[in-house]
Amino acid sequence: MAVDGTYNIEIDTPMGKQTAKLTLKADGAALSGSVDSSMGGLQEFSGGTVSGDDVAWEMEISGPMGKMNLGYKLKVTGDDISGEIKAGDFGTSPLKGTRA
Repeated sequence: MAVDGTYNIEIDTPMGKQTAKLTLKADGAALSGSVDSSMGGLQEFSGGTVSGDDVAWEMEISGPMGKMNLGYKLKVTGDDISGEIKAGDFGTSPLKGTRA
């Protein structure tokens, strides 16, 4: 199944669980989309990669704690998505979700 779509995701961060809406759009091996969360608002990204069911991208967000680089490495399995986010100096947080 294609990775394209909108997902309701939950991230288990050092500051507690955060929910967001993730939208992915693949164009061959290129990936773009957006993350809409209460922490950072709507943040769009491009320059990501798709390899089979694996997706990855990096983005910079501006939030209550200033600017932070996030690195996403996720896998889509049917209607489920899971993986991890590296959040600057805060380490890695697990992510899971389902297609909306």
